[in-house]
Amino acid sequence: MSCKTHTIEDDHFHDHCGVFGILGHAEAAKMTYLGLYALQHRGQESAGIASSDGVQLHVHKSMGHVQEIFTPAVISKLSGESAIGHTRYSTAGDTVLTNAQPVVIDCNKGKLALGHNGNLTNAIELRKKLEHRGSIFQTTSDTEVIVHLIARSNARNLSGAIADALNQVEGAYSLLLLTPDEIFAIRDPRGFRPLAIGRLNGSWVAASETCAFDLIDAEYVRDVEPGEMVRISRSGLESIRFAPEKQNQFCIFEHVYFSRPDSVVFGKPVNETRERLGRLLAQEHPVEADIVVPVPDSGVPAAVGYAAESGIPFRMGLIRNHYVGRTFIEPSQAIRDFGVKLKLNPIRRMIEGKRVILVDDSIVRGTTSRKIVRLVREAGATEVHVRISCPPTISPCYYGVDTPRREELIAANNSVEEIRQYLGADSLGYVSLPSLRAAVQDTKGNFCTSCYTGSYPTELVQLEVEAHRES
Repeated sequence: MSCKTHTIEDDHFHDHCGVFGILGHAEAAKMTYLGLYALQHRGQESAGIASSDGVQLHVHKSMGHVQEIFTPAVISKLSGESAIGHTRYSTAGDTVLTNAQPVVIDCNKGKLALGHNGNLTNAIELRKKLEHRGSIFQTTSDTEVIVHLIARSNARNLSGAIADALNQVEGAYSLLLLTPDEIFAIRDPRGFRPLAIGRLNGSWVAASETCAFDLIDAEYVRDVEPGEMVRISRSGLESIRFAPEKQNQFCIFEHVYFSRPDSVVFGKPVNETRERLGRLLAQEHPVEADIVVPVPDSGVPAAVGYAAESGIPFRMGLIRNHYVGRTFIEPSQAIRDFGVKLKLNPIRRMIEGKRVILVDDSIVRGTTSRKIVRLVREAGATEVHVRISCPPTISPCYYGVDTPRREELIAANNSVEEIRQYLGADSLGYVSLPSLRAAVQDTKGNFCTSCYTGSYPTELVQLEVEAHRES
């Protein structure tokens, strides 16, 4: 029988990437490999590590997953007691090896390696100016803009050049910059993306999420503050304020979906937030049912909270296959919903004859959610009630999240009732924005909610959005 190669559909948002760094450890490259392994969920397209032996920087980058790229032979060549690593899912620039990070250069400021989590909203404009002045770019990634700005700075020292460069860019960035003898950990003035600092015996570590610290037995110390540059050396930490304070705009979707539930992000335990979201969801959208079933894995904590608040039993009625890659071989005789069936399989005996509350973290285009509802019905559910632990997503993100265009977002173009009908669900309920803010304990407006409101905190993006609406 003939067969064909098929690309598995993916209807979730994706974060830009994850970064990890360590200074003062005899096995720096190995520790960085483990840190990236813990951050693999933040990017699966490429990964890289740059290490320093005190004189030279050594780098290895490749397409694929961390475990596949960093074999013992590769890690043995990454010598030195300091290193930074990066795992990438592209939001700016093509999905090619030349865009893999860290970006490594040797310029008038010395040898540098840079890893970036976020997205620069004025990168295209800056790139054009730099090219006009003679800069030659090797990648299509927005991260390289920062490197060129550092190299062109007239500042007398590196920290001054970094500050000079970053005060010209706009948008979201959490950065790790490696030199032969230092690491700089930096967060943009609004703090869109997370970046934490930890301690491992006599070594300093930095990572996008604290789950990377847990794997290597490092202790979480604190977050890098918005607008702060932390210079990490053998002497310890030096805090440098490189930009004026601005209203914090922490990405609220880190707590809804991106971050691992075992992480502490923006100073708050992620799993507690998600369970709280489930409880609030049950309060806002109660329904008579027999079981609460999460869409694994991301829907599990909210479903636990929903079940606890409602008193309706929690059941793992959908089982996820964790070994599905981006492509697979499909029989020539098409099987309906084959891509979703590869990932999820309902337990018929648990679902059959039951009124099911199906809990998930978000709906993007709605195509996958529709197929999951159909799977649950075909497994014998008498009713399917969909509950979503975030508000309707109506706008794309410009700050380091890979989101579809506005016209592709189902909630941007349809009412909740129209979405319910499309999904084929008996009812549909989203957590409200006030409840989402309550779940993350945001009493001061410190979280970015642009994807739910269409109102953006940076001027350049807001002007572009308004111009698009008027055209």
